Amino acid sequence: MSLNEEKDRNLFDGSGKLEMDVASAGKVGEDEQVFEEEKELVRGLQQRHIQMIALAGTIGTVSYPCRHCGLFLGSGKALAAAGPVGTLLGYLFTGILVSGVVLSIAELAALVPLTGSYVRHAEVFFDPALSFAIGWNTVYSNCITAAAVLISFWNTTISNGVWITIMGLLIIATNMFFIRVYGELEFSFSMLKIMLIIGLILMGLVIDLGGVSGQHRLGFQYWRNPGPFVQYLGIGGSLGQFLGFWTTFSNAAYAYSGIETIASAAAETKSPRRNIPRAAKRIFIRVLLFYVLSVFIVTMIVPSNSPLLLSSSSNASESPFVIAANLAGIKVVPHIVNAIVLTSAWSSGNSSMLGGSRTLYGLAREGHAPKFFLRTNRFGIPWICVAFISIFIALGYMTLQDSAATVFQWFQDLVAAAALVTWITICLIYLRFYYACKRQGIDRSELPWAGPFQPYVAWMGLLGFGLIFLTGGFVVFIHGDWETETFFSSYFNIPLILILYFGFKWIKKTKIVSLDEMPIRYYIDIANANPEPEEVPLKGWGKINLLWT
Repeated sequence: MSLNEEKDRNLFDGSGKLEMDVASAGKVGEDEQVFEEEKELVRGLQQRHIQMIALAGTIGTVSYPCRHCGLFLGSGKALAAAGPVGTLLGYLFTGILVSGVVLSIAELAALVPLTGSYVRHAEVFFDPALSFAIGWNTVYSNCITAAAVLISFWNTTISNGVWITIMGLLIIATNMFFIRVYGELEFSFSMLKIMLIIGLILMGLVIDLGGVSGQHRLGFQYWRNPGPFVQYLGIGGSLGQFLGFWTTFSNAAYAYSGIETIASAAAETKSPRRNIPRAAKRIFIRVLLFYVLSVFIVTMIVPSNSPLLLSSSSNASESPFVIAANLAGIKVVPHIVNAIVLTSAWSSGNSSMLGGSRTLYGLAREGHAPKFFLRTNRFGIPWICVAFISIFIALGYMTLQDSAATVFQWFQDLVAAAALVTWITICLIYLRFYYACKRQGIDRSELPWAGPFQPYVAWMGLLGFGLIFLTGGFVVFIHGDWETETFFSSYFNIPLILILYFGFKWIKKTKIVSLDEMPIRYYIDIANANPEPEEVPLKGWGKINLLWT
């Protein structure tokens, strides 16, 4: 069967048998072969959009109103639990693991640039049942995340419900029109976050070196007193210090969540085989520059025993940078940080809406969701998917009451655990793909892009995040610290993913795709038959841009 004769991308029939028509390649023009969805979706994300979305991901999502916030807020909680050295090492090691995940998903997306990324890759390179399970797991986590909004810092007289309504409508409007609108907004939000981080790093250095009037040079005094590590939960000796350090892995992992979204809209990205890997290749250096360097500065300007770090306000007032600014008498910084945090909340809502709606579209493409989710509007947007995710924005109104807000925080912990499951799944899919290449005698140099350090970084991500996930709720097993809510939110994803996976497998009788049957050569042929246009050289001021070139 020729490529031109293949019509459907559903790789499996009801029995789980791999069929011959293994891609939704449709005929466009006379000879050109593309994936079917490329005729329905609009490729409006350009290189600079993907680069900046990847960069914003390394700065973190800040929409979680709980103890696992992004870089702006969550690093303070980590510092209080682990101390300066424990926090720095935790964010560094987690950044290395996350970089492996991004390199893995980028290699897969370069070969098979489909909307839904790893959900679609699971169908091809692992098992349709895993595609179903991880797909709906991702949809539900994005439904909850899209509802989160930070707005309480200024304590305005206007009800938070008004702000949630405004933010919700803006998120819906942004995602209902051209994908480029989303790209331009994320580009702008990313620029704001980058400028804020650079400004805060410089401010932290000035404070640490004694550049603020009336304050002495701090240097590394907080590393010596109260010390490099914290005795977590009052447990003495090296065990208490190690447990404090271990909590940072979970905190940092949650702060990095969403970093894999650079591949979610692959079918809507211009030249995805070039631009997605380009964004992924620079992920580690960006982790170092924006996360590790920022956390390093934080450890020098705020003591780990500061009572302000234990604030439960979940707004900019608990940011360690804001705490340091207040201690130094710099009054304007809290308002600047909160303003950027608010735009970051909107950005995070946009990202969750995009990730959730494109995952749902991908599920419908694979037959794991109703086909009406495939409908697109005249802008090339899967509008029914966006509308479905939009319904769950109403969960944000739960924050208007204190008791409901507590339940909402449990939801956020569930979402954080789902992020770890996603990363584990990406590494698992990649490893199956990698060893299928070995089995079929396919040299990875034949791929559109082969990520470095493989399969070692994928194995590190699989084992590392697997261990972090299994031990994420260890605190409830310590004598006297049992909390049913914490146990449930930490481990609910285990039975959920197993029920989804084995339930679908039992009903549809699917089988794990064997290494010999994976259609890797087929996708290589599609890539070779559709070379991407040559990159246009940068001119003028574009030559000095170091962020997205």
